[in-house]
Amino acid sequence: MDTNQHQTQILIERLARLSADSLWARRASGVRAALDKALSRPEISDPQYLERLIQAGFELLEKAACELPYDNIDKSGGID
Repeated sequence: MDTNQHQTQILIERLARLSADSLWARRASGVRAALDKALSRPEISDPQYLERLIQAGFELLEKAACELPYDNIDKSGGID
């Protein structure tokens, strides 16, 4: 699996985890479906189109993250 495919798979999983209450969930659903389709049919997928979808997915995740109240953010710095 190449880097774009791996990145796309992770992005699909993250977009699926957006709360249904999020303003961005519906848009994320469309981008997620397009990414999944591009991943399942790589022979007809345009690399530039896939890059644009990946960028759109990350932008949606960023916007959804901005909706989170500060109290819900992990303050441990990733250290267990």
